[in-house]
Amino acid sequence: MWALADRGSKSASRDLAVIDVGSNSVRLVLFRVEGRAIWPVFNEKVLAGLGRDLPETGRLSPDGVQAALAALRRFRAVLDGVRPSAVFAAGTAAVRLAEDGPDFVAKVRKQTGLKVRVLAGEEEARLSALGVAAGIPGAAGLVGDLGGSSLELVRLDSGAPHTGVTLPLGPFAMGAPDRFDPSFIRRAVDEALSGVDGRFHAESFFAVGGAWRNIALMHMSLGDYPLRILHEYALTGAEALETARFVARQSHASLERVPGVSRKRAETLPYAAVVLEGLIERLGISRVTISAFGLREGLVFEALPEAIRARDPLIEGSMLLGERQGGVEALGPALDAWLAPFWKKLDPVFEGGREAVLVAAACRLADLGARLHPDHRADLVFDQVLRAPFAGVDHAERTFLAVAAHARHTAQAVDSVAVSRLLTPERFRRARSLGLAMRLGCDLSGRSPPLLSRARLTLEKGAAVLTADKANADLLLGEQTAKRLATFAQSMDLGAKMRPS
Repeated sequence: MWALADRGSKSASRDLAVIDVGSNSVRLVLFRVEGRAIWPVFNEKVLAGLGRDLPETGRLSPDGVQAALAALRRFRAVLDGVRPSAVFAAGTAAVRLAEDGPDFVAKVRKQTGLKVRVLAGEEEARLSALGVAAGIPGAAGLVGDLGGSSLELVRLDSGAPHTGVTLPLGPFAMGAPDRFDPSFIRRAVDEALSGVDGRFHAESFFAVGGAWRNIALMHMSLGDYPLRILHEYALTGAEALETARFVARQSHASLERVPGVSRKRAETLPYAAVVLEGLIERLGISRVTISAFGLREGLVFEALPEAIRARDPLIEGSMLLGERQGGVEALGPALDAWLAPFWKKLDPVFEGGREAVLVAAACRLADLGARLHPDHRADLVFDQVLRAPFAGVDHAERTFLAVAAHARHTAQAVDSVAVSRLLTPERFRRARSLGLAMRLGCDLSGRSPPLLSRARLTLEKGAAVLTADKANADLLLGEQTAKRLATFAQSMDLGAKMRPS
């Protein structure tokens, strides 16, 4: 187990590298880790197919070994230039199970200096679940990580993984790419799950792995989904089942024509689809959520100090993104505190305390457009927030944040298919009102946190009331302040009042 020291700073920055030597792919990911925010900044993979021959020979594919070693030598050269704070190299099912796995690890060490940590099946499952917890805090349900040679299953309870299991249900373990037999795969899934289905029965399933991400992309394409972000893309069990069956019926040639699906991925995609079909039917899954976070992010998350792991990744990521664009560092927390007395009186439009998290994140994004052209600021900020690589936010929530960020800079409503598809009218109105409230606070104070604290925004008898004590009453003067208050109040069907307190 790797561990990183806590440097004390809330957003201490580190560059970390993870090398994932999998049964199908060998990948290098460079992460910028700033406090609880984990940003992928470089990602390169080679579909080496190390585990391709494993079922027949018990050994790694010779061609796969050569491709993997070449990739790892290149990755070593990249690392020598980047010089990250730490490098985590892990091997999964193929290296773990192959007769010549130890020989391969020794060759890697000799040729690159990299020490590959070969993960046991349960450890691989636990780390994949930790990765899901890093990207979806509080996640509860079943995590399934499908690799080239194995499927790891582990229950996740409010972000804490239980003991997992590894099953021989990866595409290579079932004969890919030579003999695709849906009936055989269904029997294999049924047999593998027969002894563990009671333990892993779950309504919510978090899918990890490139094959399942590709299946989700196909569902997006078939439904003309407006937001091409895989993390926390959610399907009902029926939708996932229908898509899996559709994929399983496609030929290699038709799958290769799908944007983003490579020839090598097309060879294994039908196997992954039938495995997903079997899991849904056997385990009673009613909701499938795609997690872009998995084993690699789990390795990083495991190494973070416990105090940092406990932070909210969305709030911290929003703060860091806003500051990086030249914002006033203390403005976000000041806006959050300033709006709290008003917002606490409203009925939430998100459940489970999520609205407070979203308000905190939106406030920390309030200065995101500080260095952008004022004529285009609102639209540019909307697009940036909608597609930012945040963790800890689902698609409806990120759309809510994008609408709030847009309204922070303009009273005009945003025109976006994503908004109409992903937000209810009630949530859209609340997001817009939040942005207009942030606009009021920023313009009232000139974006000065100390000055903002000298005024108060309250909800009183059907009116939004802006007050300041007599010593700061001049803050309330000016046409712009009155206009900003009126626009905000109107968005919430409230009256508007200003007075010294």
